[in-house]
Amino acid sequence: MFFLETLVVLADIPQLYITASMNKIYQKTLTKPITFEGIGLHSGKISKIKLLPADENQGIVFKRTDLKQNNLIKANFENVSSAKLCTTLQNKFNAKVSTVEHLMATLYIADIDNVTIEIDNEEVPIMDGSAKNFFDILKETNLSTQSARRKYLKILDKVELIDGVRKITIEPNDETLEVDFRLNYENKVIGKQNNCINFHNDDLKEVIESRTFCLYEDIEKIKELGLAKGGSLDNAVVVDKDKVLNSEGLRNNNEFVNHKILDLAGDFLLSGYRILGKVRCDQGGHELTNIFLRKLMKNNSSFTAVETVEDNVSKSIAQISSLKIAANA
Repeated sequence: MFFLETLVVLADIPQLYITASMNKIYQKTLTKPITFEGIGLHSGKISKIKLLPADENQGIVFKRTDLKQNNLIKANFENVSSAKLCTTLQNKFNAKVSTVEHLMATLYIADIDNVTIEIDNEEVPIMDGSAKNFFDILKETNLSTQSARRKYLKILDKVELIDGVRKITIEPNDETLEVDFRLNYENKVIGKQNNCINFHNDDLKEVIESRTFCLYEDIEKIKELGLAKGGSLDNAVVVDKDKVLNSEGLRNNNEFVNHKILDLAGDFLLSGYRILGKVRCDQGGHELTNIFLRKLMKNNSSFTAVETVEDNVSKSIAQISSLKIAANA
């Protein structure tokens, strides 16, 4: 397993320091089940989701309840089978779940580490196209603080991926995930947008409420691929030349780039950790993020896995309990 190899590499790393408040130290799960229901953006199918409390160190696991066996799918970058217009996870038995990114971002922001997500078909509902519906329910729900400490991935050295005009880099940041995202569209409405979000210090309301978007001229092309069967103005921002077709307009001035930041946060949680680093992404998306995560996680010298303790000292995971964590990674 990859994480077993990583833990061996980390064995000689000295204590590392990060800042963390008490409520960021320990893993969290739900205190009770939570249910959602809605249409899948691409499949057009109505799906029901139930979020269940989970044991510490389990992480995030999807369970296809419409399948009788081999139905567990770990939310991990290595299980990404497609990143075309959404993130799709697939286990070794070919059980899939798609469009996971908004729910993953919600779990990141809502501070949830361990959860089993039961779903009765292949796609997470799109809801309103953002994380708002998921988050509005979760923020009213009490969380259970567990005894195990949270694991963080601390970036030590710069890692870069360039693919034509697309580029993504990550550099050290001892305290948080910071995302600087830049869009460059020829469309007048979207145009050039950039925003920088600090996930520890900034108000994340506009990121949470920012919806997925597309150009009107691309809709038919997307449908020819068998996608967007459930898409509508109720769950996506549609831009036609110089205007937004949604009657309510945009929710914030940076909605397009803010949604890209939301997607990136959800996709980054597929690393299995909350990442401490500063990301800059130009013209990115699900595919670039997944390729980047695979490159990052292979480059063991560029990061270390750490835990926080009460005096704000973080230690290498390998120094604390390598066998236990390796078994649950």
